[in-house]
Amino acid sequence: MSDAVDLAPGFRADQLEGFRIGVTSDRRSADLIDALERRGAQVLHAPTLRIANAQSDDTVIADTRAIIDAKPDILLATTAYGIRRWFEVADAAGFGQELVDVLEETDILVRGPKARGSIRAAGLNDVGMSARETTESLVDLVLADYPPGQTVAVQLHGELDPAVLDRLVEAHDRVMTVEPYRWVPPDDGDDRVSRLVEAVCAQRLDCVTFTSAPAVHALFMAADRWGLYHDLVAALQGPVVAAAVGPVTAQPLLAAGIDPIQPERFRMGALIRLVCEYLEERGVQRLDTAHGRLELRGGVVEVDDRRIALSPAGLAILRTLVTARGAVVPRDRLVAQLPGSGDEHALEMAMSRLRQAIGVPGVIQTVVKRGYRVNV
Repeated sequence: MSDAVDLAPGFRADQLEGFRIGVTSDRRSADLIDALERRGAQVLHAPTLRIANAQSDDTVIADTRAIIDAKPDILLATTAYGIRRWFEVADAAGFGQELVDVLEETDILVRGPKARGSIRAAGLNDVGMSARETTESLVDLVLADYPPGQTVAVQLHGELDPAVLDRLVEAHDRVMTVEPYRWVPPDDGDDRVSRLVEAVCAQRLDCVTFTSAPAVHALFMAADRWGLYHDLVAALQGPVVAAAVGPVTAQPLLAAGIDPIQPERFRMGALIRLVCEYLEERGVQRLDTAHGRLELRGGVVEVDDRRIALSPAGLAILRTLVTARGAVVPRDRLVAQLPGSGDEHALEMAMSRLRQAIGVPGVIQTVVKRGYRVNV
C-alpha cells in the first residue's frame, strides 16, 4: 500500500469530523487534503511556498553538461522530485542516457528513501543513505567516508544553507551543483496565507500540518510582515496543534518555542495517522452534565448523539464553559473570548444562539449577577 494515503487501519469517515486543519504544503497537497477530508475534517489549504521549475531549463542543462564532462566521483541526491525533474530535463535535452552512463560510475549517496527510489527508478544504484535524512548528515557521510580531493556533484533542493556546501568546498577539489527546481512565494493576489494566519491567531483551526522547513519559515515571515508573528507563535504553542512530517521540518518550529507532534516514520501517511490519533485522543473535550455527556470536537459539539456545528462565538463561549468543568465563568471573561470587539449585548445574543443550537434546556445555566456555568 502506498504512503500516499489510503484507508489505513482504523479509518473512519467521521474520525476528524468537527476538526479544522490547515495545510501549508504545495506539492502532494491534494493527497493530504483528500485524506483529511475523507476522514471528516474541514481543510484550509494555504501553500506558503510553491515549487517552481526554472523559468528556463538552460541553466539546468548547462550544469548537467558540466557534470557529465566532469564525471564526478560522488553525487549527493537530496530529493525525489529534484532527481526526477533533473533526469527529465536531461532526457529532453538529448543527453539523458549519457547522464545515466556517467552516474553508473559515480558513488551516489541519497538523503532518504524517496531520493533512493528515484535513483533506482532511473536504473541506478546508491551506495549509502544519510543517517538522519538531512542534507547535513549526507555531507557528514561524505566527509567521514571519502578522502579529500574528490569531485562532488550535489542536486540542490528548494532551500539549502550555503554553509552546508562550504564544508564540502573546504574538503574537496571541486563541488558542482544542479538546481532542477526552487521555492517561490505564492502568486500576487493569493490571499490564502493571510487567511491561514488569521485563522491560527483566532484559534479557528485545531491543527496545522507542515511538510517542509521552508514552508514553516515562509509562514513565519508572512505573519511577521503583517505584525502577527507573536500571536501566531502563541497560538501554535497552545490550542492550535502544529504537526511536522519529520525532524528537519520541525526544526524551525522548535526554534520558535513550538513543540510539534511528529510521526516516528517521516512519511505523509504516518503524519495523517498521527494527526487522527492525536486529535481524537487530545482534541476532544468531554464533560458529563446533568443532561448527559457533552463532547466538544473542534468546531462541533456532540450532545444527545447529535453533532452540531457551532459559530465562532458559540464555540468560544462553550469551550470556555467546558474548560471550567461546571464552575461559574464571569460574564466579562466570556465577553473577552468573543471574536472581534464583543460587549455584553453580543454575549447575550451569542449565548441565546448557542443554547438554541444545543437544543437541550438547562445544559448552560445563568448564575444571576455572576455569569454562566455548565450544569454538571
